[in-house]
Amino acid sequence: MSVLVVTGTDAAVGKTVVVAALAVLALRRGSSVSVVKPAQTGMAPGEVGDLDHVIRLSGVTNTFEVGRFAEPLSPAAAARFAGVPTVSLAEVAQLVRELAESSRLVIVEGTGGLLERFDEDGGTIGDLARSLSAQVLVVVRPGRGAVNHTALTLEAMANRGLEPTGIVIGSWPDEPGIVERSCVCDLEMLAARPLAGVLPEGAGRMGGEEFAEVARRGLGVMLGGSFDPAGFKAAL
Repeated sequence: MSVLVVTGTDAAVGKTVVVAALAVLALRRGSSVSVVKPAQTGMAPGEVGDLDHVIRLSGVTNTFEVGRFAEPLSPAAAARFAGVPTVSLAEVAQLVRELAESSRLVIVEGTGGLLERFDEDGGTIGDLARSLSAQVLVVVRPGRGAVNHTALTLEAMANRGLEPTGIVIGSWPDEPGIVERSCVCDLEMLAARPLAGVLPEGAGRMGGEEFAEVARRGLGVMLGGSFDPAGFKAAL
């Protein structure tokens, strides 16, 4: 069994699409997959959330949303605004451990960035990853600010004893400019390893075989795909 925590440098960097890509490739290999979203924010009950997109894109059926809050805030702030209890990361950790007993891969999708607060004690997705001894995949947005945001995320991970499994660019534009192209080498230097994947802009609007093929081409071998980081850089 394996537990993989997917975090990001910020909100809206492509974490959900990366989670779906990981899930569809694992399912295509015949692996059992569970996906956990500890806290969905910015969505009222009944609205389409991140796990609905994961289900649509990947076909995974074993999904768990632990908490949902209507306001687009950190999980702790959203719970406080709604006047309801915060998500218990200890309970999330227990759920993940139970799922890991029967699922070959458990993917945990964070909310926002690594240090978003989940409770009033300051617990974060980084703390959850550490308690689970989980691998951590960092999803980044290319372009201006990407290097700084990634450096801060990796530094925060190191302070918690977490080593990144890899860095994935969550939404690569169809026509990248000099800013996007120039950040690629810097991101690899920060991570001290090649990119683990690059998914194209608009991948979340795909589905079925088209999305599965994009996932295969967009994620590296260690994540179940065929992405070639050297070839990607050579084509920039």
